[in-house]
Amino acid sequence: MGRIVILVGSMRKGGNTDLLARAFAEGASKNNIVEMVSVADYRVNPCIGCNSCFTREGNHCFQKDDMADIYKKLRVADMVVIASPVYFYGMSAQLKAIVDRLHTPMRNEFQVKKLALLLVGAATLPKLFDAIKLQYRLVLDFFHLEDGGMVLVRGVKDPGDIQGTKALKEAYDLGTSINDETGIGDYRLTIILRRMSATQQ
Repeated sequence: MGRIVILVGSMRKGGNTDLLARAFAEGASKNNIVEMVSVADYRVNPCIGCNSCFTREGNHCFQKDDMADIYKKLRVADMVVIASPVYFYGMSAQLKAIVDRLHTPMRNEFQVKKLALLLVGAATLPKLFDAIKLQYRLVLDFFHLEDGGMVLVRGVKDPGDIQGTKALKEAYDLGTSINDETGIGDYRLTIILRRMSATQQ
């Protein structure tokens, strides 16, 4: 049984990103210990690039904010899930602040092996998620992480718009597929086989 931390980048509790993350958490909790970390509940300042964490005792950041609590949660996580609304082709500023604060030697103590991505956007543009997906894949490559899968949702703007779409079921199914014993989830395997079949037609 693994430990999963879901970093939820929406300040809007009960919004579409939050609902998508909760659907994933419900599925994943069947085989894992899951904790949601919402930016709405934590005050995290941006990294200022001073690099003092490289020389400070314990590699602690000089900033006294809630990031210290998030470090503790990530230190015991086997998997991290990034869940964010899309603003100007990027993740939310609040979530990006958390990601940037991982520029610290402290991350060398992390045991994270897998990463997944949940994105929600109001627009229906074909390239809406491309910038975030590129960054996501670069992170996977750099840290040698397994891709736990993605659920990408277009055309949901107002609170609750995601209800009645297939996205919540997809997130739930992706969550249930996360099982450390199998390596790759049945849900991801199904998606991969479908894509292979489509390219061969």
